[in-house]
Amino acid sequence: MKNLCFIILLSSIILSCDGRDSKVKNHELEMRTETIDSEHPLEGAWELVGYYNYLDNKVIDSFETTKGHRQVKMYTPSRVMWSKHIPQDSTEWFGYGNYTVDGDELTEVLEYGSEMMSKIIEEKKEFKHELIIGNDSFSQIEIDEDGNRIYAENYKRIE
Repeated sequence: MKNLCFIILLSSIILSCDGRDSKVKNHELEMRTETIDSEHPLEGAWELVGYYNYLDNKVIDSFETTKGHRQVKMYTPSRVMWSKHIPQDSTEWFGYGNYTVDGDELTEVLEYGSEMMSKIIEEKKEFKHELIIGNDSFSQIEIDEDGNRIYAENYKRIE
């Protein structure tokens, strides 16, 4: 009986993960096939809606932002500013700098930020990501030193 319960539990876990992975893969495909109309495709305001975790360059997990948490990015043709609000954390999180898009690579070079972010900027000013962009959504994907995907932040256009 224990083996049967274990098999049922394991099967339900595998099936639930598989459905989520398919949904994520379809989202990535949709983003890749959209046509970008603008010379500055990131120009505007964007809100973080979720994350992907990768293993062997494949999405293994996805999750939405936690209720009450907000992260917004605003892009002009050459500048970026972002802020993050975490209700239970009194620490401020924001950064400001410039950015470039070169093909499928997004590079943000931060000039200054909140107290916590300034400590990070002292160590690392330049943040490079793989970029997958559509008209109303984009993903910025963290890549490790071997060129493998680690995780992605996924945004939707709010303006």
